[in-house]
Amino acid sequence: MNDNLYSPFLEATRNVFQLMLDLSDISDHPAESFQSDNELDISIGVIGELTGEVIYRFPHATSLGMVNIMSGMEMDSVDDFVTSAISEIANIISGNVLTMLAEKNLNCDILPPALGKPEENNKEYSLRTACCISTSVGDVYLDIRLNPAA
Repeated sequence: MNDNLYSPFLEATRNVFQLMLDLSDISDHPAESFQSDNELDISIGVIGELTGEVIYRFPHATSLGMVNIMSGMEMDSVDDFVTSAISEIANIISGNVLTMLAEKNLNCDILPPALGKPEENNKEYSLRTACCISTSVGDVYLDIRLNPAA
């Protein structure tokens, strides 16, 4: 099942990055846990036939590069504008993933993006995978933490 989730996330990320940022040089690889003080963490909650969250970790340099492309403005710090734009990217990717899953008869909804480092908990997730998506503007880390609904 992890492959069934990983593929839609990778495909949706590629599609969104291509459409919104004109980035086509996208590669992926498994990622170990990544955390730093210089990152923007966006959590998208998932409810429905799957429950849990997807955490998008955007290092500040990646966030700024993406927003520079989107807005055409040089941004030099992660402010409310940058945070809002990056949250929307995570939201769009997640919405696209759930549309792909719905086509496979797996129905879920997303919750509004939440900011901040997720709490590390000891909760077990039967569907957990982490990946790093690399682009010319930097890396994005996805930590997918889901369980089938009870």
